Amino acid sequence: MLDMEVSPAPYTCSNCHHCAGKSRKRLRVLCLHGFRTSAAILRKQLAKWDSPMLNDLLELNFLDAPFPCRGKSDVDGIFPPPFYEWFQYNIIFTEYVGMDECIQYITKYMYEHGPFDGLLGFSQGAVLSAALAGLQQKGLALSEHPSLRFVIIVSGAMLKNPQMKENCYSENIRCPSVHLIGSRDWLKPRNEELRQVFEDPVIIRHGARHTVPKLDDEAIAILYDFLIQFDSGKHHTPATYGRGCKNEGISKEDCLAEIEVVT
Repeated sequence: MLDMEVSPAPYTCSNCHHCAGKSRKRLRVLCLHGFRTSAAILRKQLAKWDSPMLNDLLELNFLDAPFPCRGKSDVDGIFPPPFYEWFQYNIIFTEYVGMDECIQYITKYMYEHGPFDGLLGFSQGAVLSAALAGLQQKGLALSEHPSLRFVIIVSGAMLKNPQMKENCYSENIRCPSVHLIGSRDWLKPRNEELRQVFEDPVIIRHGARHTVPKLDDEAIAILYDFLIQFDSGKHHTPATYGRGCKNEGISKEDCLAEIEVVT
């Protein structure tokens, strides 16, 4: 299983069989769960990605959101409580309660337990992961944390508040990104909108609804190939994931690395 740690304790390697005899440092990823779920739930959801290829590459760290669940959770009866939420929002996603406190909370954790190579988020956690990448690029958040090397967005969306849109997305986000988009996800249109604000995104499409999907071998290989560049110290190269688009005059839309995966 992927090496995982649930907050608040920072990760400490216990000389597991993945690490024995290895001096290579794995990529540290902070994982942000969905609305009214928890770090423990996201840990169980990501167990679907169990793969020797990823096990030796990633160290996943999990953080509970700062606010206890203030309403009914959609996973109540499927997963045990407690449940948490990152912030509350209105029906058109333009007004937020607790957003500033939420960003400060994540920032403090990353300073105290980082540095982290990247962020991985599902649903509301994906919204935050993408927003933080945009905010950091403009010097509006995580200013004392090393630049994020990548983000993994599982069913995300853009914030609709005019000021937040300006702060997060007014320029293309250059942080390398992978976007997992479900064909039956009710957030699919907003997933598509979000991935367009990232430069040269890698897209993994799947047939599931609003969930962390199971990945087949091909999808695992795509994700591994994306991540290994950061392990080896290489910089993001659009030609690798954009099929040489900048050199061959292919449109950006046609350059997206898209594959279909099983659910």
